[in-house]
Amino acid sequence: MRLSTETMIARLRDTSDGDTLGGRIWRARDAANLSAKELADQLGVRTETIAAWERDRAEPRTNRLFMLAGVLGVTPAWLIAGLGRAPDADAIDEKDGLREQLALVKKLHEQTGKAIAALEMELNRVQQNIR
Repeated sequence: MRLSTETMIARLRDTSDGDTLGGRIWRARDAANLSAKELADQLGVRTETIAAWERDRAEPRTNRLFMLAGVLGVTPAWLIAGLGRAPDADAIDEKDGLREQLALVKKLHEQTGKAIAALEMELNRVQQNIR
């Protein structure tokens, strides 16, 4: 049995959660316990951009939409049309633990970078004194 395009669209509308893209972004961000600034920092956009998305004043480009879904722990289909599972509190708790680990690794990475830079400066100083 083949269904018309109109029938398929109507079926998709019936399974949607009735919210907008902006509303779903806000719900997922809230469930992930992220501020707009934290989300913006992770995506490499301005906080105002997140606010515009959440207010349905603008829409993320495709690449940002997929990044957004990954950061928020939802599927792109849920963000776009409300299809599938909404943010899961258990997954969010697990993701918080992973975020803490990621923050620690980032901090260690930053400290390592500073140590490398200091060592490089000292090496250059020693080389200059040898000449």
